[in-house]
Amino acid sequence: MKTIGVFDSGVGGITVLRALREAVPELDYIYLGDTARVPYGTKSQETVLRYSLQVGDFLVHQGIDLLVVACNTATAYGLHEIRARYDIPVIGVIDPGVQATVAATTSGQIAVIGTTATINSGQYGKAIHNHLPHAQVQEVACPMLVPLAEENWCGTDISRLILQRYLEPIGSVDTLVLGCTHYPLLKDDIAQVLPGVQLVDSALQTARTIAGLVGKIESTQRGRVTWFMTDTSPRFLEIASVFLGEAVTEVEHIDL
Repeated sequence: MKTIGVFDSGVGGITVLRALREAVPELDYIYLGDTARVPYGTKSQETVLRYSLQVGDFLVHQGIDLLVVACNTATAYGLHEIRARYDIPVIGVIDPGVQATVAATTSGQIAVIGTTATINSGQYGKAIHNHLPHAQVQEVACPMLVPLAEENWCGTDISRLILQRYLEPIGSVDTLVLGCTHYPLLKDDIAQVLPGVQLVDSALQTARTIAGLVGKIESTQRGRVTWFMTDTSPRFLEIASVFLGEAVTEVEHIDL
């Protein structure tokens, strides 16, 4: 395996790419952000699936060896269809997060936060109940958190106030699933609002799953990242660099 393709509706999936770069730095990565049609989280299942297959087709034609659906909404709405379309492994972000959640909880009191579409799909709750039938799962839509992360307002009074509004009604849980790839940037703020609650980062868990699939690589060279976006703005390089934790300097614009 040499090249992994990663896609999201925007920049949130870069948190998955960042975790992958830390877990398997020797591989090459191609990241595609469908920024012209962001967000997926407010769109219908039919539309999200159509967009996801268009993005997947582009990445597969680049010669990737594995495809990562680094978007919870696309995973919830279309992972089965995406896997059926291609002859390479396809990994979503929900199952790795669910497996980590099941291992982490001791009380079975679990909350999941995500976009409106991800929460409405019920996929996290269904998957958790497949492993823990008696778990009590609260699923909470938090649509304001994506723009908070993209504006890099993490660690501000505004982010904490919005998080309090979303999270304080949750009540007593021992595990919270970050069911959107933007949310890892808000982990510190979330931990302040829900102290003592275990936070499951689906981006990190997905990277660990893929590292296990890839296995040991006989190389000491760090791989490269190739960037594609369906729309670029002057602030994109700045935002992407924050999400990745390293400088992003060159992006190619494409039409799908």
